[in-house]
Amino acid sequence: MAVIALTSASGSPGVTTSALGMALLWPRPVLFVEADPTGGSGLLAGYFRGTREYTSGLVELALTASSIHDGLAEVAEPIEGTTVSFVAGTRSHTQSPALRDLWAPLADELTALEVNGQDVIVDAGRLGLVGSPEPLLARADLVLLVTRTTLPALSAVRSWAEALRSGWLETRHSGVLVIGEGQPYSVREVARVLNSPVVAALPHDPTSAAVFSRGATPPKRFETWLLARGLHAAIAAIDSTLTTHRADLVEGVGP
Repeated sequence: MAVIALTSASGSPGVTTSALGMALLWPRPVLFVEADPTGGSGLLAGYFRGTREYTSGLVELALTASSIHDGLAEVAEPIEGTTVSFVAGTRSHTQSPALRDLWAPLADELTALEVNGQDVIVDAGRLGLVGSPEPLLARADLVLLVTRTTLPALSAVRSWAEALRSGWLETRHSGVLVIGEGQPYSVREVARVLNSPVVAALPHDPTSAAVFSRGATPPKRFETWLLARGLHAAIAAIDSTLTTHRADLVEGVGP
């Protein structure tokens, strides 16, 4: 069981689409947390196409700071037909500063969910913004820096990859999630340029991505399309990475 956070350095490389796609295909019960400080729910407006109204989310959770445990249970909503529940993000970027004192206790509570066999996937949005959920990133078992493989994207992400690698947030473990391998650079080239491990790669598959980002009707045999197969492979790679990392930690504290 683990807390996995996805974030980006610039632009819109596909953090929300990747995070939600993983959550919906996750093999265990999972909580999806919209912690992007830019405001507006990509899940409600995108995946649900605006048909599901905002009822409660992170802002309401912040008001129950005296009991994050009970508050989280109240604001988490299920996605019918799945083992996914979600916590909606802020409705406006102006609400993000109000969450400043929420991130640390929420990070503790999300970590505690492991005891109940529930994983957590956090959409942390873009790094460096006002209201960025840095405590969630610091406490996550794995932080994935999402990037495309274009030269502008790699140029933007390079300094952030170095910051994570050098212990800027004292993250437990970090790596890169590549979107669109070979367009134009390969995973090996990305890893070399960023000097960071590429944990997984997802294909450029706009038709499938629209299912998660805009609530489009899944194409026939959706599970066989490139993105679905890529998400399953990414989930397996994340599991393997976390297993290896935890084994290394155990060896490190051994006699």
